[in-house]
Amino acid sequence: MSQLKDSQNPSGPVVIGKLKVTVDRNICIGASTCVAIASKTFELDTEAKAVILNSAGQDPEEIVLNAAKVCPVAAITIENEKGEKVYPK
Repeated sequence: MSQLKDSQNPSGPVVIGKLKVTVDRNICIGASTCVAIASKTFELDTEAKAVILNSAGQDPEEIVLNAAKVCPVAAITIENEKGEKVYPK
C-alpha cells in the first residue's frame, strides 16, 4: 500500500490544497471509480475502502472533485476552506 496522507485517519478528513476531503468508510463500497479518476489521491485499502494518499496534492482539485462526483454511493465529501460543503450539496 502507498503512503497515506494521515495514517491515523486513512479516509480523512484531510486537507488537499483548498479542499477538505473525507471518505465515509461506512458508505464506501469499493467501486474504485475514485481511484480511476484520481489515482494520486485515492487507493483502496485491504478492506476495499478508499483511503487518501500522501501524493493527493498531485491531482488537481478539479480532478479530486470529479472523483467525488463519480462515486456511485456519494461516499466522498468535499468542503472548501470556509468549511462549506462543495460536494455533495
